[in-house]
Amino acid sequence: MSNIKDTIVQDVQTWQGVTVAPHRFGGIEFQVNGREIGHLHGDYQADIPFTARIRKELVESGKASVHHIYPKSGWISFYIHGVEDVPLLLELLRMNYDRLAKTRLEVKGEKIAA
Repeated sequence: MSNIKDTIVQDVQTWQGVTVAPHRFGGIEFQVNGREIGHLHGDYQADIPFTARIRKELVESGKASVHHIYPKSGWISFYIHGVEDVPLLLELLRMNYDRLAKTRLEVKGEKIAA
């Protein structure tokens, strides 16, 4: 399974504005606009910070599990069992990327989404 992590990193690092760096608790972290999209723990687990509402929806739909340490937060854990899990994980990371990559523009004193 050693190619799973590499496949995910190769894909996510192509998204506009994404940076890839070591995560403070081990693994690899993806960021956009200075905010964490999520991080990988090797080829077996990813953790992604969503809002509590989004986390609830993802867990209830079976797409993710509650976070292994902070189950009442917005964070989710996604367990990678094999290469067949990569598309869903990339979908979840992309979902959070899209949420965090939105920029704000100042127009006549009002903030509007770009």
